[in-house]
Amino acid sequence: MKYEEIVAKVKKAYAKADTALVDEHLAVQVDVTGEGEGAFYIEVADGKINVEPWEYLDHDFKIQCAAEEIIAIAEGKKKLGQEVEAGNVYISRNFDKVAVFDLIVAKKAAAKKAAAPKAKAEKKTEKKAEKKVAAKPAKKETVKAEKKAAPATDKKKPGRKPKTEAKVEAPKAEAPKAAEVKAEVKAEVKAEAPKKKPGRKPKTAEVKA
Repeated sequence: MKYEEIVAKVKKAYAKADTALVDEHLAVQVDVTGEGEGAFYIEVADGKINVEPWEYLDHDFKIQCAAEEIIAIAEGKKKLGQEVEAGNVYISRNFDKVAVFDLIVAKKAAAKKAAAPKAKAEKKTEKKAEKKVAAKPAKKETVKAEKKAAPATDKKKPGRKPKTEAKVEAPKAEAPKAAEVKAEVKAEVKAEAPKKKPGRKPKTAEVKA
């Protein structure tokens, strides 16, 4: 990593930091060792943090560490006091000012943690509202569909025969009666017909007499 990249990352990390707990001027010089070697300073003044690629001669204390350490401290992933105790960072002059410097990172990390639950709660409420809005039209559509389908089923009543069936069956029922009437008429005609007179003798009988 180059020196310019290290300064840019630290500057970006401190750009949105909260300095409300720091009520004094604070100047820290950072000497990067190893890759990207160089010096720059971090200054807290009037509630703002300035990060510039120069030395700060009248600094409160000096930090000596690798690029990865100062970037992690700036991003709130590590605390300066803990890294000093672990031997990863070296401090010269005014060791007591380290606690003041850590207030910047601690406040920044706390602000992020406090904002996270609020963001989650807002997302949940938005999702619930979207679900309610999406569910309402669906219910209305189903009710309308049921209302439309109901009259169609009510019109057809089971057990009733259509009128056309009654018309077709009526002539069939009268057919046997007509046959009976015809049979009666034939019987009457036979009864009234003249009967043949029996007892006639043939002509040959009369000659013999």
